[in-house]
Amino acid sequence: MSQQPKVLITHDEIKQAITKLAAEIRRDYQGKQPLLIGILKGSFVFMADLVRELGLPVEVDFVKVSSYGAGMETSGKVKIMHGLRTKIKGKDILIVEDIVDTGLTISFLKNYLQKKGPASLRVCALTDKPSRHEVPITIDYLGFTVPNKFIVGYGIDWNERFRYLPDICFID
Repeated sequence: MSQQPKVLITHDEIKQAITKLAAEIRRDYQGKQPLLIGILKGSFVFMADLVRELGLPVEVDFVKVSSYGAGMETSGKVKIMHGLRTKIKGKDILIVEDIVDTGLTISFLKNYLQKKGPASLRVCALTDKPSRHEVPITIDYLGFTVPNKFIVGYGIDWNERFRYLPDICFID
């Protein structure tokens, strides 16, 4: 495998997508104060830029879930490694994810959060890889559909490498 990342989506394209996503979210959450739940670690860069662009009062929390070890393939088993610190009953929840791959993490997290009684529950993902979905997934706010390539950069890593890249890249 070549380890030299190649640009798939430029930083400027990412900024434009975030502006569009923020406008859609602002429209749908007018008069509300949503709780954005970022999925660690990959979503932190995207979520920070999205929160700044939203321009509306939000609460923020994070969960850390894992379905990957050190490799490039999901184990298929999702575990919560770090849970929420915020009560979500009756709140409008927006899950913020860097990449939807198999859909197992989002499906697991939506089921987990739904049991806690939120007023609403939606998903915002920067990237989606529909060719890899193993379960049906609804993404309410989506930046990019990407091909079945291993994605890194803009917070997304491979073995803790490449998060610092300003673009979304792929590794062959």
